[in-house]
Amino acid sequence: MRQGGSKGRPVLDVRIDRLDREKVQVGDCEKASRAIEARLDAEPTIISSRYVLEVSSPGMERPLRTAADWRRFTGRRANVNALALHGRQEMEIVAVDGEAGQERLRLRDGKGNEQVLALADVTDARLAFHWKP
Repeated sequence: MRQGGSKGRPVLDVRIDRLDREKVQVGDCEKASRAIEARLDAEPTIISSRYVLEVSSPGMERPLRTAADWRRFTGRRANVNALALHGRQEMEIVAVDGEAGQERLRLRDGKGNEQVLALADVTDARLAFHWKP
C-alpha cells in the first residue's frame, strides 16, 4: 500500500496472474477488482479508510520468484542478479532442476555459456523484454 491516490487516499496496488498460464486480460482485472473491492468494503477492519484500488498483471518484465515462475518461462530471457554472476546479467532460462527448496537454475548467457545457480542465491530476477522493430 502506498500513499498518493486521489486526495491522499492510500493506494492498494494488486498484481494478478492466471492459474491456467494464459495472459491476464482487462476482464480478469475487472473481475478481480470487483471481488477485492467487495471484500474490502464488507470488512471495514481490513482497511479503515477510503482507498484507491489498482489491479493489473505483473507485466512483461514480471519478477521471477518461485521455481514455478522459472519453469513457466523456460526458454525466455531474464535479467538475473546473483553474487555468482557478479551483479545483474541477461540470461536465457534453460531448465530448473532439483527438489523443492533445493532448486537449481540452468542459465545460458549471450555467448552460449551455461551456468548453474541455486534458486536461493538469486537476489532478484525479472523477465527481459525487448521491443521488436
